[in-house]
Amino acid sequence: MLLAGDSTVASCPAHEAPMSGWGAQLGAYVGVPVRNFAKGGATTASHRAEGLWAALVREIVPGDVVVLQFGHNDQKEPELPYRDNLRAFVGEARAAGALAVLCTPVQRRRFDGARLVPTHGGYPDQVRALAAAGGVPLIDLTAATTELYERLGPEGSKALFTHFPPGAHPLYPEGVADDTHFCFRGADEVAAIVAERLKELA
Repeated sequence: MLLAGDSTVASCPAHEAPMSGWGAQLGAYVGVPVRNFAKGGATTASHRAEGLWAALVREIVPGDVVVLQFGHNDQKEPELPYRDNLRAFVGEARAAGALAVLCTPVQRRRFDGARLVPTHGGYPDQVRALAAAGGVPLIDLTAATTELYERLGPEGSKALFTHFPPGAHPLYPEGVADDTHFCFRGADEVAAIVAERLKELA
């Protein structure tokens, strides 16, 4: 299994622990080796431009599964052809003999009362439309993480993210309140969701 995406999928460096993307935790749930080509800050364009996509395709063995989740950084550069780039990734993965699986982006933790505020605009719908038009398996992580965060609530959901008050963690002595990037627990919970959805697609 191979992964392409941004920091919410990527394996984070040790000095950022316990910050973690869900891809770093996925192997424990799927029972097969997971090669994670996701990178912090990546867009669909930069992933190709930096050679990460070519490196991923080079590793594909027919029968592999390639899971793609982008959007957090693409939305900051709206001129990028997001859907076209994803469509190309899917086509190239399929041409190499892999099953491509699209994911909508995981939600950021932003609440208005007890309800989560969507922050990705039309990007999740672009992924849904591409999956429907191309017959591509879809894992709707936007919907799944919305349900997860709202079930835990504004306070409880903090435990999924990299949140520490000043002096509570040696790597974050001044404290941190990051509502985009998961901690180990959050990455683990989302990885479990992805694994369950992948089993349903099998």
